Amino acid sequence: MTEVPYRFEPTATAAELHDRFDDLEPGAETDETVTVAGRLMLRRVQGKLAFGQLQDSTGRVQLFCPAQVTERFDEFTELNLGDWIGATGEVMKTRKGELSVKVREWVLLAATRRQFPDKWHGMSDVDTRYRQRYVDLWVTEEARRAFEARSKTLRAMRRALEGRGFIEVETPVLQSIPGGALARPFVSHHNTLDMELYLRIAIELHLKRLVVAGLEKVFEIGRVFRNEGIGPRWNPEFTMLELYQAYADYEDMMRLTEELLSEVAAEVCGTTKLTYGDRPLDLTPPWRRASLTELVAEHAGVEVDVNMPVDELRTIAKGLDVHVEDDWGPGKLVLEIYEKTTEGELWGPVFVTDYPQEVSPLARAHRSKPGYVERFEAIIAGRELANAFSELTDPDEQRVRFEEQARLKAAGDEEAMLVDEDYLRALEYGLPPTGGLGVGVDRFVMLLADAHNIRDVILFPTLRPEQPS
Repeated sequence: MTEVPYRFEPTATAAELHDRFDDLEPGAETDETVTVAGRLMLRRVQGKLAFGQLQDSTGRVQLFCPAQVTERFDEFTELNLGDWIGATGEVMKTRKGELSVKVREWVLLAATRRQFPDKWHGMSDVDTRYRQRYVDLWVTEEARRAFEARSKTLRAMRRALEGRGFIEVETPVLQSIPGGALARPFVSHHNTLDMELYLRIAIELHLKRLVVAGLEKVFEIGRVFRNEGIGPRWNPEFTMLELYQAYADYEDMMRLTEELLSEVAAEVCGTTKLTYGDRPLDLTPPWRRASLTELVAEHAGVEVDVNMPVDELRTIAKGLDVHVEDDWGPGKLVLEIYEKTTEGELWGPVFVTDYPQEVSPLARAHRSKPGYVERFEAIIAGRELANAFSELTDPDEQRVRFEEQARLKAAGDEEAMLVDEDYLRALEYGLPPTGGLGVGVDRFVMLLADAHNIRDVILFPTLRPEQPS
């Protein structure tokens, strides 16, 4: 068996060849020699002539292999689909107009020992696609496009924020106290320190510490982890953009959100007018703004308010077939009615504003609506895409909220928060008026790529253990 080389140096990519030579006339030759490399995704033999389709990370180009020109012609005809090869030869176009490299020399770079799926049909088994992404990306064009869109989205987000004066930071993934969201954490153990640690459920509290430290515009794009269900919109680990801006409130965050997401959509897709699931979706600012209770009245036909008697809210919820728990307060009941009757009906984009204080322990009290906080969620295509607050800056009020959360946790609520004494100490040094925003990056990429399962935009999603065959 011929030993494969330790390295190989292509001189051109498929895309570069198409950019330079697509205008060649059929049958034309160039006298220009190039070296290309990639996987052999198609091969056919016609007597003393063989054709191959070479695919690299930029696209595909044909290999044209006459027996009298191509060395080891018979070996070339025995290659398997999926084999990695390098090839050197002249750039030309066949008489049928196919841009090609007329192969003079070639070398096997890696042999595939498993049967590669037929490139033209892709992988039909969805579970196999997710488990074997290393094959899926070669043979499923829409998968490759989705992850190219994801990469462009992250680059565009960073550029847009840096252009507005934000700086990017990194904060701990392992935390001694999980906080920043209502969610059940993953628990781990540090042997040397003999202490429990938690995978972060949000990035929020460390970023606000940095605003206290004088970093007035700060953001992080990073993984967060929630020990919860799996579904078309949920994966236990996912990517969040979180940012915090001193001297801002949730109105500023609304403007930033619609500007940022529309700019990124225009850069990635070439337009802010998208199609998602065959329905038009226009991200062009300004987006609609409406309170949570106004939207419930529109879509469920009922008036709800956190200042109504709890028994009345329970009766309304049951009349709408919304499940309720005995210990839920008015804020939780209003939120549950909204989520079960209204959120999924909002195509948007729409900023749903003014959430109950009971379910928003890190947001600042609304300046004119008792019982509510200055919080919004951006809803697009029936799902939450972003969540933002006028941040709670008063350490005394934050302690009261944390202690209420701790009581809920002690009573069995696994999603409730704990009292974070270090965060409270940071607030005691002074947090200026601050606006905060979190954006679900995976869900945003789903919109841009017209993908309908979060697993289609996460390279290696969490899956059940594979069953032995």
